[in-house]
Amino acid sequence: MKRITLVGRSSSHFTRIARIFAHELGVEHDFQVVFDIMSADARDYADNPALKVPVLVDEQGSLFGTENICRALALRSGKAERVMLRGETAARVVANAEELVLHIMGAEVSLIMAKLTGASAPEKVVRGIAKSLDWLDENLDGVRAALPASRLVSFVEIALFCVVRHLPFREVLAVERWRTLVAFADQLGMLPSARATEFRFDQKP
Repeated sequence: MKRITLVGRSSSHFTRIARIFAHELGVEHDFQVVFDIMSADARDYADNPALKVPVLVDEQGSLFGTENICRALALRSGKAERVMLRGETAARVVANAEELVLHIMGAEVSLIMAKLTGASAPEKVVRGIAKSLDWLDENLDGVRAALPASRLVSFVEIALFCVVRHLPFREVLAVERWRTLVAFADQLGMLPSARATEFRFDQKP
């Protein structure tokens, strides 16, 4: 199979999840940066009509969306049986954690876009993020205990790591008071895959 390309941004939590999955599963890939996130040209997003990242490009063409990409990477790696994707466990604590992490990610994007336009952050959105972090902080041990011990990587853990690191990076919310989450992020942050995908703002060469 040909080497794949991940199209995205180093500042994107959605992109970082996919990149960490690729690293953890040993899938060799190139990383193509979308420098102008305000572009309205789908060609800048590997033909994604939604004008969003990340996108995986392989011999079959473009594949849109983080969860789709993680699933494709798991299959491509030959290690899918040891990958926990969203919705693959009946444990409700995990399902709730997945939902809350994705909620925070989407809410973050809305706040960042509001900031770019000079609008104030809606109080309900900020409160929803904080309350979701409260729940995740209180239930993280139970979430991880409910995951298979044999897993190589799980969507909920990688997504949560990216969220905890992304909130302060984009100056959306300080996270120090959620001590369990911070300790968890510090632990995962030691992985080579995390170090190779640190959040940063891409600059054109």
